[in-house]
Amino acid sequence: MTTGPAVPEVGDVLTVTVGPVAHGGFCVARREEDGLVLFVRHTLPGEIVRATVTETGSRFVRADATEVLEASPARVVPPCPFSGPGRCGGCDWQHASLEEQRRLKAQVVQGQLRRLAGLVLDDVACEPVPGDVDGLRWRTRVEFAVTRDDAGERVPGLRLHRSHEVLPVTDCLIADERIARSGVLGAPVPDGVVGVDVVAPGRGEAVVVPLGMPRAPSRDRRRGHRGGPGQPGRDHRRGRREPAPVPLGPVPEVTERVGDHEFTLSARGFWQVHPGAATTFTDQVLAWLDPQPGERALDLYAGVGLFAVPLAERVGLTGSVRAVEADREAAAAAERHLTSYPWARAVAKPTEAALADLVAAGERADVVVLDPPRTGAGRAVVEAVAALSPRAVVYVACDPAALARDVGTAREHGLELVDLRVLDAFPMTHHMECLALLRPVR
Repeated sequence: MTTGPAVPEVGDVLTVTVGPVAHGGFCVARREEDGLVLFVRHTLPGEIVRATVTETGSRFVRADATEVLEASPARVVPPCPFSGPGRCGGCDWQHASLEEQRRLKAQVVQGQLRRLAGLVLDDVACEPVPGDVDGLRWRTRVEFAVTRDDAGERVPGLRLHRSHEVLPVTDCLIADERIARSGVLGAPVPDGVVGVDVVAPGRGEAVVVPLGMPRAPSRDRRRGHRGGPGQPGRDHRRGRREPAPVPLGPVPEVTERVGDHEFTLSARGFWQVHPGAATTFTDQVLAWLDPQPGERALDLYAGVGLFAVPLAERVGLTGSVRAVEADREAAAAAERHLTSYPWARAVAKPTEAALADLVAAGERADVVVLDPPRTGAGRAVVEAVAALSPRAVVYVACDPAALARDVGTAREHGLELVDLRVLDAFPMTHHMECLALLRPVR
């Protein structure tokens, strides 16, 4: 009796030729003898590598390229000493040139739109965002975990990929320089502190927020919106979930500026982490929507009002703006920021519920912008947006798969994708930001 190739176990080393990029910071490889699929980190398409298995599943395995036998011409030496197999999980592409990183990100977006929305786009490019330094020193918000170093000291660190295990670090090269010089990195952490949130706002030095464990498990939805190297979550190797740490004292406010507008928010409130992102996104949203005096604008997942404020300025006192945000603290901040525009208001309500009310009341919206969390808006929200009969919709997406699913739903309801920008707002990682313009089919 013959048996097929053995199912690999964690720690096994396989020699594979690497295929195309996949969403999530992996490339796809297949074992020749049985077609077993491997999702391999720290490699590039076309390379031949020895891959060490890190996780096993029924139809695929995850692995790290621990030895490169034939390298891609786009491979570079990672600038960060904490990057690489078995090291910090925050960066996926430090071993690739910036040009290659952006080429791969564009391919991921193309693949997701083709597979999930039925759209074939040939001219997708991933563009840089002003404000980083050759892909480094851009992250203005980093949450460090705490571990013990070789000397037994409690020190800050960053998590390994898909794990709660923490690697001590003395710098993070994608972090803003103010975070690096905040005094947090390399310094002993007091007992009772399980994490340290460091924020480099639009002006001033970094703000440090010590974190401790909550008395009861909790989830902080907004902190998980964009993810990050210090974020808690499920340990896929151990199958457990830890509660998110909470501030040990009052959280200070920070001020961010976009154009002529200032936004004041909690240091732990959601704001784009790349210093050039908020301005770049706002400029594009306004250019595509081109809001006119007297129009009705809707800002969904509005946060502290980044888009609602300039929309209110554009539609003027004969128009209206409704900013919808489920997080009450963020909605209250949006309401403050809209004080100068009495024709605009913020609603502290889940987006799906707020839209259901508008549709039931027979309301319409001329222009809509939505910036949902990583999971996307979902079918109910997209269908409700279409029911409001907008002339233009801009979807700001931090996950291309979620965007593609929602674009597919929008197409079913008469809204077609007419323009797309892919922006490298998270260099060195697999993340990117997509801005999509949808218009009704005429």
